[in-house]
Amino acid sequence: MSTEGSGPTAPRRRSSGRKAGPVIEVRRIHRRDLNRAWEFLKKSFRDVNLETVEYQRPRSKKRFFETYEEEGVEQLLFIAGGEIVAYAECAYEIVGNDTWINPRYFEKRDMRPLFVEELAVHPGWHGRGVGSFVLEQIEHLAKVRGLTHMVLEVAENNENALQWYRKRGFRKLDAAIFMAHAVDAEPELLPPRPLPSSPSTTAEMAAVEVAPNGANGDSAEPAGKRRRAGRKTRPPKSSDRGT
Repeated sequence: MSTEGSGPTAPRRRSSGRKAGPVIEVRRIHRRDLNRAWEFLKKSFRDVNLETVEYQRPRSKKRFFETYEEEGVEQLLFIAGGEIVAYAECAYEIVGNDTWINPRYFEKRDMRPLFVEELAVHPGWHGRGVGSFVLEQIEHLAKVRGLTHMVLEVAENNENALQWYRKRGFRKLDAAIFMAHAVDAEPELLPPRPLPSSPSTTAEMAAVEVAPNGANGDSAEPAGKRRRAGRKTRPPKSSDRGT
């Protein structure tokens, strides 16, 4: 053990004048984190949701809490400076029934994908390497489990996200795009209609009463002789049937 003043003095490192940034760490989500993580997701996707078809992302709070109980789903929190700066969710197989993913597409191409269900970075932490660290962590999960691809979904008009993923080697799998065609809509309820100032005559009222029969092709008959609607006729007796 060297004592003070003995031996050569270690050279001092010159200070760059740049303050050291916070350390980012990743851990699996815990039940106590669910409410905080949900509020984080709402904040992270608020601006994106206003500009995309997928307005309901992230999913409902109830569905988000149910995901915590599902097997084969990883939910990761990324913490820096004591706050959540990113969230990632991925699955090792297709989960749920509300999906358009066709598993045979990957089987035919010998692809073993890791499905990235959610990747969110706090807007205040963009451009600081948080997203790259999140993607590196997800890729690491795929590697250690022998998976060959990371598969995710991005809205077609989310240009910032598309550009970000393309720079990191993501490519479009197929040509599936949300499409819409305008239809000349008719209101379900009829518009207001003016009524006559005086009651209708007796003849007009009688015409209204027999109108449904005329519309069905039936001749107008006195009310007492009309057949009851829906009444079934009896089948002929066996003695009356022709041989």
